[in-house]
Amino acid sequence: MADVNRGNRPLSPHLTIYRPQMTSLSSIMVRITGIATLFLSVLVVWWLIAASTSETSFAFIDGLIRSWLGDLILLGATWALFYHMLGRLRHVVWDFGHFLDVETSEKMGAGMFIGATVLTALTALFV
Repeated sequence: MADVNRGNRPLSPHLTIYRPQMTSLSSIMVRITGIATLFLSVLVVWWLIAASTSETSFAFIDGLIRSWLGDLILLGATWALFYHMLGRLRHVVWDFGHFLDVETSEKMGAGMFIGATVLTALTALFV
């Protein structure tokens, strides 16, 4: 049956009404970093396929990865991988019923940003 009051009801609140919260931002970033690592894995597969096919195709992709742009992409990929890993770890902790209050959840969200940055910096320094 058709809903005759559909045009008379107020619309759902838009995202512009709500103030961004650390928990929602960190959750969105986990999704974005998951998709980014999926797309960046194509670069690794391309490198491996090029290594197994011909010397010229490997030289091209290897040169791209070793360039300043490749270094920047790999640095971003490292940060995304660490951030996504920390986000999944946070969800495991939540699945066990720990740290579910808002204040601790917001601290964990900020800790994910800081932790991913520190882990990326340590990886860049020592690897």
